[in-house]
Amino acid sequence: MRTFDFTPFTRSAIGFDHLFELLNSQASESTENYPPYDIVRTGEDTFRINLAVAGFAPSDINIMAQQNLLVVSGRKTEQEKTEYLYQGISARAFERRFNLADYVEVENAAFENGLLQLNLARKVPEAMKPRRIEINAAIPLNEKRLGSIKAA
Repeated sequence: MRTFDFTPFTRSAIGFDHLFELLNSQASESTENYPPYDIVRTGEDTFRINLAVAGFAPSDINIMAQQNLLVVSGRKTEQEKTEYLYQGISARAFERRFNLADYVEVENAAFENGLLQLNLARKVPEAMKPRRIEINAAIPLNEKRLGSIKAA
């Protein structure tokens, strides 16, 4: 697969190597589209991923959250051989990877009516949030200089 050359941007963008690698990897990923999914914004800092996993039981699905990565995989447990006349509901194994922004965490997961729902929230630590710095009234700069000159 063809990748884009980010060299001109990397000269002045320090610490963004991961972002450029992420963009290149997204371009080179296969066009696998199973299982289908939706990503929904449910609030300013909350999201939901809905995966259509019909035919799977909750015990057949594994959810692994790592830093900046969410991996959802499914594998059917072996059952007795069934003779299908037509099989339209896929039961093949899958693995879906979702790249998460910094401070996005999986809050919980639910399984209902063949949909796996993953609720995510961005939880920025207080130390990382922007804060307003108050300006204190101080001695004017000219008076400060005069005071140091008189003391000398």
